[in-house]
Amino acid sequence: MFEEIFENVRQKYPLIHNITNYVTVNDCANMLLACGGSPIMADELEDAVEITAICGGLNINIGTLNRRTIPAMFAAGKRANELGHPVVLDPVGAGASTLRTETALGLLKEVKFAVIRGNISEIKTLALGSGTTKGVDADAADRVTEENMEGAVALAKDFSQRTGAVIAVTGAIDIVTDGERAFCIRNGRPEMSAITGTGCQLSALTAAFVTANPDQPLEAAAAAVCAMGLCGEIAYQRLTELDGNSSYRNYIIDAMYRLTPAELERGAKYEVR
Repeated sequence: MFEEIFENVRQKYPLIHNITNYVTVNDCANMLLACGGSPIMADELEDAVEITAICGGLNINIGTLNRRTIPAMFAAGKRANELGHPVVLDPVGAGASTLRTETALGLLKEVKFAVIRGNISEIKTLALGSGTTKGVDADAADRVTEENMEGAVALAKDFSQRTGAVIAVTGAIDIVTDGERAFCIRNGRPEMSAITGTGCQLSALTAAFVTANPDQPLEAAAAAVCAMGLCGEIAYQRLTELDGNSSYRNYIIDAMYRLTPAELERGAKYEVR
């Protein structure tokens, strides 16, 4: 299943418009190129709407919000909806500030999203109107564990049913659901949290996978999450005692570039609930 999904990405070379944060924009571009997609970035209002029209998918990331780019997010999202293009939302830091939370909630009201991807604290904030974050990271009290997995799956399924979007909750254990089925994914390494932007890269990656597989948004999003985690595992094996998080970041991108659809199929670790 994941093999075919990844093959579609490699073959279709989806062009993804990213309105994303300036901390990780270069890494997102390189991750898209590595997976077989093509990136373009435009956040000026007039430019963003026009660029969205020529792209296959849109990735909106609120990591470094400002009053200039927020209108572009809304306008590009609505244009993508008009064209039937999938839109991914990464609500970075929702719950950490009023502007982030209100912007994310406003986007949910006015734009239809194919996938909403965030950590458990961000998803809880949007789903329940409450939750805490440590900057842009999940609060330790929120983290998904084997003990609270059932409740986290139920939360994500309910949120998916209410929004109509696939919900991807990422962390030590990932949950990807369309409200009916939930992929519980155990790929990845804890060291990935020491790299700025792995979540941002994953959201861009998810947009490419969903754009290349428009009829399978759940499976496409789950495949993207598995692929990112698997690349984290492969990259970790390359680390030497002289390597740190900067090398690890580059190795993850390299691993995605080298990953084959068959390797993803073999290496994906998940169960469906």
